[in-house]
Amino acid sequence: MNHVVVVGAGLAGVRSIEALRGRGFGGGITLLGQERHRPYDRPPLSKAVLLGTSDSSYVDSDLATLEVDFRPGVSAKSLRPGVVETTEGELSYDGLVVATGAEPITLPGDGPQHVLRTLDDALELRARLVHGARVVVIGAGWIGAEVATAARRAGCEVTVLEAASAPLAHAVSAEMGARTLSWYEGVDLRLDTMVASVDEGGVRLVGGEFVQAHVVVTGIGVRPAVEWLAGADIDLHNGVVTDEHLRTSLPGVVAVGDCAAWWSRRYRTRLRVEHWDTALNAPEVAAATLLGEEAVYDPVPYFWSEQFGHMVQYAGHHQAGERLVYRGEPEGKWSAVWLTGDDRPVAVLAVDRPRDLVQGRRLIDRSQRLDVSRLVDPDISLRDCVV
Repeated sequence: MNHVVVVGAGLAGVRSIEALRGRGFGGGITLLGQERHRPYDRPPLSKAVLLGTSDSSYVDSDLATLEVDFRPGVSAKSLRPGVVETTEGELSYDGLVVATGAEPITLPGDGPQHVLRTLDDALELRARLVHGARVVVIGAGWIGAEVATAARRAGCEVTVLEAASAPLAHAVSAEMGARTLSWYEGVDLRLDTMVASVDEGGVRLVGGEFVQAHVVVTGIGVRPAVEWLAGADIDLHNGVVTDEHLRTSLPGVVAVGDCAAWWSRRYRTRLRVEHWDTALNAPEVAAATLLGEEAVYDPVPYFWSEQFGHMVQYAGHHQAGERLVYRGEPEGKWSAVWLTGDDRPVAVLAVDRPRDLVQGRRLIDRSQRLDVSRLVDPDISLRDCVV
């Protein structure tokens, strides 16, 4: 293999390059980046950048030292075996890394709506979060909660519109999200509320009510950015379908990051995880696979969110659980553990209890049985609940 093309200049793309070089690949590498910025991390965009404590989140990687042909502002348009068609012409490859990430879903309407996916998005939105501004956030998921946090801190009048019966309902269940309701003090949180359109001057709800706003932020999720692969002979289903080695159906092509729907041996299902930890670690396996080595990607997925003064951390795949056990009351620091029928943890969510997250993730990885009578006591460490 003489030439690898990496499509997507986010963290997953850069880490793929580092992994290839780290494994001794000495051929040419071309990196295509749709944006004109140099590669950067996305999690700080809704945290440090939006809050104004940082102006950027550039990845600390020296592409020149890695001998990478970095082409910012260049997008992939289509793919056929051995060739990527780009906005600047055809580019041949021996190996290809698909790391095009995901793109925000927007709502109907002619009014301006902000999303939070790129550095430019974050900087533009931050400039509009001024004291007294009426801000409507559509969606009370991870991003919506973080945007609402920043807007409240900036002194804005914040309304959050959520279609479900509780915040974070789609992410971790309405029951779990109900434990965060008190966090929205000072925010006009409207649950079971559907948005019909984003119009000039605000948001039109299903039923006809109009909610006025100076700023509208849509945070209702993302979709994998794989439209450019629609005509390619590659398996697509909720992203680029891969096996546990991150190998796609097209020879010589691997996929990583938000766009990859990979097979999990641990959970025996296909996962597509839109979190930083996946972009950080999956490229090691993708690079090994591309170079003909045997490697398996089978993590306990991890994610964190900072909202309303709380650190929320999550690890695992709670859909594999059969019951839920809480540790602590919602008024203080607490966590929750999802268990299988024989009391093995499959996921943990920790609110201001980082030790529970660290220990819980380890126990999930080892699939260890837990004593539930001890597990419900927040004063007993998780590792001391092992049977």
